[in-house]
Amino acid sequence: MTRPSSRDRLAARGSALLARSRDVAAAPDEHPAFARVLDQLAPDEARLLWFLHTSGPEPTVDVRVGGLAGRLAPAVLARGLTLVGARAGVRRPERLPLHLTNLRRLGLVADTAEPVADLARYQVVEAQPAVLDAARGARRAHVVRRRLELTPFGRAFVLACLESSCDTVT
Repeated sequence: MTRPSSRDRLAARGSALLARSRDVAAAPDEHPAFARVLDQLAPDEARLLWFLHTSGPEPTVDVRVGGLAGRLAPAVLARGLTLVGARAGVRRPERLPLHLTNLRRLGLVADTAEPVADLARYQVVEAQPAVLDAARGARRAHVVRRRLELTPFGRAFVLACLESSCDTVT
């Protein structure tokens, strides 16, 4: 008896997937990646997702130098400086860069060029030592305001996987 090739097995799975997509009577399932995503999250990452879900986008800043009148290519001195970890109450704040990298990798959060609606929220971020130190380290450094937010995939993930269990997150 001949064993189906890897390509044949993949083609059969693809055909079955398309057949399920045509079944309008079937109840919609949650995204199949959600279970694997849960396995790849640290507890503080779940806390960050819940915080972004309940509080909305968070201000972040980049400290840059250059880029004036097209003469100099801008250089990033510090990227993604934020208070989201402190505001969310993460237990391991020193791991925040790792957590945010993982959440971006999984497609749950994204950095956007748009600032948050309330620009006064940036004043607290811009007064932080990490921002001041980065800006002090270069002549003509400037701050670029950005924001961190849940992606549509991230919102769907929180609603499917975290919402019912996070009513009492403190």
